[in-house]
Amino acid sequence: MTDPVPGPRTESMGEDVSRETPPPMDDTPIGRAAQLAVEALGRAGEGLPRPEQTRVMVVANQKGGVGKTTTTVNLAASLALHGARVLVIDLDPQGNASTALGIDHHAEVPSIYDVLVESKPLAEVVQPVPDVEGLFCAPATIDLAGAEIELVSLVARESRLQRAIQAYEQPLDYILIDCPPSLGLLTVNALVAGEEVLIPIQCEYYALEGLGQLLRNVDLVRGHLNPTLHVSTILLTMYDGRTRLASQVADEVRSHFGEEVLRTSIPRSVRISEAPSYGQTVLTYDPGSSGALSYLEAAREIALRGVGVSYDATHAHIGAQSDPSMVEGIQ
Repeated sequence: MTDPVPGPRTESMGEDVSRETPPPMDDTPIGRAAQLAVEALGRAGEGLPRPEQTRVMVVANQKGGVGKTTTTVNLAASLALHGARVLVIDLDPQGNASTALGIDHHAEVPSIYDVLVESKPLAEVVQPVPDVEGLFCAPATIDLAGAEIELVSLVARESRLQRAIQAYEQPLDYILIDCPPSLGLLTVNALVAGEEVLIPIQCEYYALEGLGQLLRNVDLVRGHLNPTLHVSTILLTMYDGRTRLASQVADEVRSHFGEEVLRTSIPRSVRISEAPSYGQTVLTYDPGSSGALSYLEAAREIALRGVGVSYDATHAHIGAQSDPSMVEGIQ
């Protein structure tokens, strides 16, 4: 695990960092951040109940800029830090998820394009993610930009990803599929391959714009191609507790979707935005930040829901954004 101080990767701090309950919080900002980081990394390693079978979650929202890729990679890293084995499948031709995970995805690298179009086994393109044990990625390259045109003429074009996942023999607890911000064949492949849909929704004006079409597509895929598909999780992102608008959007989403909405929300965070430029998730870039703690808590909530255990927000990480205290500033 990398140094909890934000910035490019440096040598590990070694085994001297205590993983026990931290002493009373230091009064200085640096001391507070360091102690939060130690607590976050220590509690992340406690582990969570593992699902009986692999949970395939499709992270989708056709509206851009809602934190879809950010949510995919940070939830994946959080689940891995909790002890799960997690695969991220990058289906976005921009390859932002691959970049954020520090995965090489230049044009010559075996990628998810080869799986979909050339029928290459998924195992031949999966790469381990640096610094996060148990986390893997099937990267996207620029070749994926033309994949939808090439898929049109192929047999079983909607289910090629599903077949690749079914043939993958390595044990996994979670597969998170990062979809492009469109509703074409790449997204349809993801919806056919998955069982759960996770929709990140930003706490801003027009938050629900375009969501109706995504939900209609989910219904169509469920009716014709994948009867087990359902929206299991809604995650509120970019929450700024200082604004009335964020609270109003959160209330509207919760009243519309009910139990599907996680009690944990993700704050608008500078640290979350900075992390991808270093090829890291916020969990390794700044594990004591409010963004990292919130993603750890969201992952815990998702994992507990999967085994039918009630989530108790009173045991959340200090600094995480959950219902009892959605008032964190921008950090």
